[in-house]
Amino acid sequence: MRPRQQVEETIRAAILSGELEVGEMLPPETVLAQQFGVSRTTLREALRALASQHLIVKVPGARGGNIVQSVDYQSLGDVLTDAVQNLLALGSIRFEEVADVRRYLEVPSVRLATEHRTDADLAELTEIVSRQKSASVDDPDIPELDRRFHTAIARASGNRALAGLVAALHQTTEPVHYLDLSEEVGRETVKQHAAILNAIAEQDPEAAEAAIVTHLTYLQEHIGRRD
Repeated sequence: MRPRQQVEETIRAAILSGELEVGEMLPPETVLAQQFGVSRTTLREALRALASQHLIVKVPGARGGNIVQSVDYQSLGDVLTDAVQNLLALGSIRFEEVADVRRYLEVPSVRLATEHRTDADLAELTEIVSRQKSASVDDPDIPELDRRFHTAIARASGNRALAGLVAALHQTTEPVHYLDLSEEVGRETVKQHAAILNAIAEQDPEAAEAAIVTHLTYLQEHIGRRD
């Protein structure tokens, strides 16, 4: 391997093995460059590659540095989000294709949530729907609340890989961002969220599936232009 790859692979292995712990700061770049016997330029290329994989994050400032990030299902979502956004920007895949995959995943996700949801999951979903009920259609928090609702369901499924995928695809497509969000549409989408929440609370997979299909179909019918 090239020197940059050797540095990258050595640090990655240390992170994934737990030798470097979450939140731990890497040695200064000058020290790392000396340890690996490479130039500062080569080292920085390796660090940028690790940052793009969400294994480390660079914190600016005199007391900053390169810090090890948490490696979990959310990291999967972050990596997938970046990859899908790049493919969309390049025109390699269409928006509709990504939206279709998200819908295909959300049905089994909500069914699993009825089986595995915890009291904490229900409390989070209830808080989100409560905030949605009191929000106006022009509230800037609406897209974030919608993202939280769908990703909370995915987490409640108990399948972390599924949670990472749904979170990434939902963030990439942002369905509410493209809605013709009139007051009527806003009220109806919140009503549909409440029906999904109720089915999850009642642990009724059939009702949950019917509610999410109704909701996703409604969103698709009211989607607007994406430019």
